[in-house]
Amino acid sequence: ILNCAAYTAVDAQEKDVDLSYRINAIGARNLAIAAQETGSKLLHVSTDYVFSGDGVRPYIEFDAPAPVSVYGKTKLAGEEFVKQFCQRSFILRTAWLYGEGKNFVKTMLALSQTHQELSVVNDQVGSPTSAEELANAIFSLLDTENYGLFHATCEGDCSWAEFASEIFRLAGKDTVVHPITSQEYQQQNPQSAKRPAYSILDNYMLRLTGGYQFADWHDAIRTYMEGLKG
Repeated sequence: ILNCAAYTAVDAQEKDVDLSYRINAIGARNLAIAAQETGSKLLHVSTDYVFSGDGVRPYIEFDAPAPVSVYGKTKLAGEEFVKQFCQRSFILRTAWLYGEGKNFVKTMLALSQTHQELSVVNDQVGSPTSAEELANAIFSLLDTENYGLFHATCEGDCSWAEFASEIFRLAGKDTVVHPITSQEYQQQNPQSAKRPAYSILDNYMLRLTGGYQFADWHDAIRTYMEGLKG
């Protein structure tokens, strides 16, 4: 059983707390119980938002979570339910994900059609991760009995502004990126949920157990952009 479902409207959840817990926590609990009853493996996708973002080094799986948003709190509750109710479970925390659906890459490319200059946050850092790389890690784990908690992001890190600049470079765009602070962005585009300033996850458990080796984020975004062109 693969649980990729989640309520991810981070700001809306600050007011819609009950719905967030129903989907992100109770939903995970229900799947964990069903997996346990049927003897199935359960792989549950979680998030970097379980951490406060106050870190000074990449978070490993043994660091204590400290979510600062409703989204982060409900996703952490979902993790706890999975561990509590399903013995054959994998929990994968990922971050800054992009793939087929709506994502930062497509948003930047769309904005570049109508803007020569864009202001992008430069004091939030993380590891852009392609859905293809995450899928590779998922299917690699499912073939094992290495149950437990894993961080699962592409290697390397950058700020949102640096990520945007790389997207435009690969796309052959001359859009100028102006780095701004989160506070400046908040003044222009008010957000109710706090974002982690430091979202870098260390895939420590995957390394310890000889698991999937993620691509560097530069290589992954280049592959993704080539796919968009093709």
